Amino acid sequence: MQSNLVIFPNAGAAKNSTQTEERTISKYDRAEEQFIQLLAMEDLDNELHVKPARASEFEQTLSIAIGAAYGNDRSDQQAHRFLQRILYRINRLKLFWYDDLRHYSNERSLYLYSCRDQIEAAWQNWELAQIDVPALQQLDVKHALIERTSADLNPPLSQSSRYIREKMTEAGYRHLLAIGSFDGLVEGSRLCYVLGGAANEVQCTLVRVLLEEYGNGRLSRKHSTFFAQMLAEFGMNTQPEAYFDLVPWEVLACDNHNFLTSDRKRYFLRYSGALTYFEVAGPAAYKNYLAAAQRLGLSEAAMGYWELHIREDERHGRWMLDDVALSLAERYPNDAWELLLGYDQDKLMGDRAAGAVMRSIREAEQAA
Repeated sequence: MQSNLVIFPNAGAAKNSTQTEERTISKYDRAEEQFIQLLAMEDLDNELHVKPARASEFEQTLSIAIGAAYGNDRSDQQAHRFLQRILYRINRLKLFWYDDLRHYSNERSLYLYSCRDQIEAAWQNWELAQIDVPALQQLDVKHALIERTSADLNPPLSQSSRYIREKMTEAGYRHLLAIGSFDGLVEGSRLCYVLGGAANEVQCTLVRVLLEEYGNGRLSRKHSTFFAQMLAEFGMNTQPEAYFDLVPWEVLACDNHNFLTSDRKRYFLRYSGALTYFEVAGPAAYKNYLAAAQRLGLSEAAMGYWELHIREDERHGRWMLDDVALSLAERYPNDAWELLLGYDQDKLMGDRAAGAVMRSIREAEQAA
């Protein structure tokens, strides 16, 4: 990052109150570095078949982290961070990053799949335990969807929303962009996983959403281009994942959950419910960011992404409710409750992530 910019604190450099916690964090860092080396290894599965000990330290730490994050009432935040970072490093191999082709040598590695499944099994049980699934199964799904979307379209301003609109500094705004770039520079990429198959109105609506996310095939109009312009206005790094170390685990969890539900066709209804919430609720958050940018007197280029999203996501939200979610509720009456599960999970995880981002912004402002 250029020297004239705000220096963002490393999200991994947490303040530790005890030597035990410092050792734990160091252990997770070492295990992640070992995993990165495994990812880069030529013919990983065969190498580990010959020398399984090469992954032993990582596997031991992985097992410890799963227990620390999901095995008790007091979850270890560093364990959450380690697990979500490992899971993301595996999941990102599903996308093409226009980099060295050798980086994809292990994209179908059975070992990586086993690591992913081990984390996901414990993590998903932990996430599902926070939702009253039996209650969802008793609801009138179409009525519940209409009620939820109506409430989430224009929610009352929260304390965090007011802070963003009225008090967030330019340093905080830059920090918001840095974290937001993690998704903003590759937005919509995972939607392609759900588009294949039989043609119908639902599929065509999802294609329309994807096409608008991609600027109808014009790079200059693609949403990520507008996000890159905001970063460039501040002289910030416009490369995807440039600020990966700043991303809270709660944000990574949203991304990894998106990978899971879009990749597994059995979760198609959950994904559709989640995307409905995302498109419906998005404009309210973007209006907060836009208001902050306008108060700070920033240029059009420094806020253009928010303006674009407010316009387009209001339309996408209507499409997702009317032409996707409600249509799927009719098509799958026995499983329609999964639309509500996806919707409620995305809201719950999104609120959790927003809280983490807000804490990170305040820390960045204090450091600045």
